[in-house]
Amino acid sequence: MTWLTPVTLHSTTVTLEPLSLARHDQLVEATCDGELWKLWYTFVPSPEAMRGEIEKRLVQQSQGSMLPFAVIDRTTDRAVGITTFMNVDAESRRVEIGSTWYRRSVQRTSLNTECKLLLLRHAFEVLDCIAVEFRTHFFNHASRRAIERLGARLDGILRNHRLSSNGTLRDTCVYSIIGSEWATVRTHLAHLLAKDRQLATRDAGTR
Repeated sequence: MTWLTPVTLHSTTVTLEPLSLARHDQLVEATCDGELWKLWYTFVPSPEAMRGEIEKRLVQQSQGSMLPFAVIDRTTDRAVGITTFMNVDAESRRVEIGSTWYRRSVQRTSLNTECKLLLLRHAFEVLDCIAVEFRTHFFNHASRRAIERLGARLDGILRNHRLSSNGTLRDTCVYSIIGSEWATVRTHLAHLLAKDRQLATRDAGTR
């Protein structure tokens, strides 16, 4: 039996379902919200490249090195982005959560926290991971703040780690949450979500 198998994960506001071409058109619409493919410090597929990117991730899934999800906003039942278990090390029970992007309209909302809680819970409580990694570009400050907000700790920076498609050299920040930290991180994430919901309710009441 493969250690990492396709699964659908649910919360009250978001569903993570196995990535498929059925969501292609919705993902094209999502990437157009903010023209995300133009960001130089991260990779988001352009509308023209979306089909090929989905197919590439599905090939990697079949090889056991990746498990990609479409991120579904349950209020609209539409895909708003992609997230992925990747760099899978089944023998050591380690994964990275990465290759994540969301349409601009849902960025800086509780959706990212909901997604990360679902993925981390599955990683630590179902897959029995010893550690979960997060990696991002040194200059992707929004991503770094979001990762640190989860409670992940900076392991280090891989200097000149990768040559980007635009020819620049990428320094990669590596973060992780280890198994012994999960109970505390889980409580922290639940607190963040409760706080976000209170703020959303308050803001809705003032409109």
